[in-house]
Amino acid sequence: MKTTKISFFILSLMLLLVSGLSGWVGNAAAASDSGKTYIIGTDITFAPFEYQDENGDYVGIDMDLLDAIAKDQNFKYQIKALGFNAAVQALEANQVDGVIAGMSITDERKAKFDFSEPYYDSGVVMGISANNDTIKSYEDLRGKKVAVKTGTEGYSFAESIASKYGFTIVPFDDSSQMYDDVKTGNSAACFEDEPVLKFGVKQNNGLKVVTDKEDGASYGFAVSKDKNQELLEMFNAGLVNIKANGEYERIIAEYVGENAQVANQGRWELIQKSLPALFKGLGNTLIYTIVSLFFAFIIGLIFGFMKVGQNKFLRGVATVFVDIFRGIPLIVLAFFIYFGIPQAMGFTMPLFLAAILTLSLNAGAYVTEIIRGGIQSIDRGQMEAARSLGLPYRKAMIKIVIPQAVRVMIPSFINQMVITLKDTSILSVIGLVELTQSGKIVIARTFSSFDIWLTVAVMYLIVIITLTKVADYLEVKVRRG
Repeated sequence: MKTTKISFFILSLMLLLVSGLSGWVGNAAAASDSGKTYIIGTDITFAPFEYQDENGDYVGIDMDLLDAIAKDQNFKYQIKALGFNAAVQALEANQVDGVIAGMSITDERKAKFDFSEPYYDSGVVMGISANNDTIKSYEDLRGKKVAVKTGTEGYSFAESIASKYGFTIVPFDDSSQMYDDVKTGNSAACFEDEPVLKFGVKQNNGLKVVTDKEDGASYGFAVSKDKNQELLEMFNAGLVNIKANGEYERIIAEYVGENAQVANQGRWELIQKSLPALFKGLGNTLIYTIVSLFFAFIIGLIFGFMKVGQNKFLRGVATVFVDIFRGIPLIVLAFFIYFGIPQAMGFTMPLFLAAILTLSLNAGAYVTEIIRGGIQSIDRGQMEAARSLGLPYRKAMIKIVIPQAVRVMIPSFINQMVITLKDTSILSVIGLVELTQSGKIVIARTFSSFDIWLTVAVMYLIVIITLTKVADYLEVKVRRG
């Protein structure tokens, strides 16, 4: 009965939290409408259209165009940095008001979204390793693998000619990963939007362009079907104005013109300038780990005691909880919580809430099993001996069984802490800017995968080893105590 009351209390608190956040979100949305502030989703790993500079500012053709149009039309906006696929899903789920991310205007997308007038005419080119002299045309791709970025014009073009030229498509979520696959020789070539690939070549990404531009769809600013029409009208009006006053041409020339800036940084200078962004991402990783583990521990206590309790119904509920949240892959759970639930229920969920819920529920299922296993590892004879001496079940559990079980559980708790810390990297798929996502953002600008991933790996290693040593010390203290 006590466990049931505690469970009901915690459930009530969670419902109040979600209710309060929903109300806060609703108030924020109302304030946004009155103050003309819009949430705009984008992909900040798509240079030169959107990326993050050394100062952490969002820059690029799309970002500068949006800023110029917002000033011309006198509206405010807030950028929500997501991957391209996540940004499109966020727009479908009404998590953002619009998307500007080098998004090609296609008939398929027109069925779901309303687009602005085209603001950039793109096209697809083929890139190969700068050291490759054997591939010069599509015919040379026969029997080979070709890297493409999902959801892009390059992907669609590759699909349209794959059977004709006999190559296999290898999909990636980021342009930098696609380029690395070509540079390492795993894929023979890649298809990418012309301005994006040529910008990368200028920044020494290790590739070269070997084909002429294929005709492709134009880029447009997107909103959900029949929603935020005033934002769409302002974008179109502002686009006309900045083209008329020359601002549009200035922005385009800054990034893809003949005098576009080229990065020339040494290895150590690059790492040094990247450290502030990486440390900020590391801070977010630690915060999300600590907060989610706090809630996971509470969830684990509740369901763990339910699993070892005498009530069959509560044991069944706890078993179902564990089976569900251990059985669903973390990435699927993240998508379901952040995109699926808001779309089905018609509200906007803050990213931090979605991230904490995802990590807490996943880790909570494992903590439940740690607590169950720890308690059941204690010899039943000790409980029987305590009961024979007249101790009630609850007091015998608290005084006799649990203190011994805690010593057994500590190594598993340490292991779960490390796992949860590393699991935060998976949530980069919904736009959480933790350490791994910070590394992706830096690589999108610098194309220095080896240096940045090595730095990120060392940072993870230092933190995890430090936390493990501290936990080991506390374990020794507890065992001796």
